[in-house]
Amino acid sequence: MSRWQPDAGSRIERAALELFEQQGFAETTVPQITERAGLTTRTFFRHFADKREVLFAFDTQLPGIVEGLMAAAPAGLSPMGVIRSALTTVATVNLADQREHLHLHRSIVQSDDGLRERELRKHSILAEATRLGFLTRGTDELTATLGAHVATTAFTVSIDRWLDAAAERSLESVLHDVLDGLEGLLHD
Repeated sequence: MSRWQPDAGSRIERAALELFEQQGFAETTVPQITERAGLTTRTFFRHFADKREVLFAFDTQLPGIVEGLMAAAPAGLSPMGVIRSALTTVATVNLADQREHLHLHRSIVQSDDGLRERELRKHSILAEATRLGFLTRGTDELTATLGAHVATTAFTVSIDRWLDAAAERSLESVLHDVLDGLEGLLHD
């Protein structure tokens, strides 16, 4: 095996997801993952702290992504307009072709209490990044906090509904249904 392994992080992720799906998260070991990926355990630990981190490595990028989405939303939008703009971008640009991956990720996370807890931490990271994005846009603290939690909830509900819906529905369509329902709820 050569010293440098191209695309090692992606290879580890693919191998881990395959094994998590086949034999379960708890039953999968790091040596099994690295063997499947054709890498060493040492290489695994250069990329991930533990096997759980394979599922949540993307979390470190979330604040930067949210910051960019919030900054890219046109000036003058209402907080709900900012939420709709940012989440539409995520739905059409970042996640539209990730349905199978997200479905597998969700099923693995739902199979383990510790992973479900970690998923909640991800939601907290998203909410805080969104709150900071609203504050940067000049939104008051209360509106920023409420907007952040509304955006995170709308995003989470949209992903779940999309993964549970017929394959022909787009995430963008589901997202707009969720946001329309939310706005209707708030205006009743």
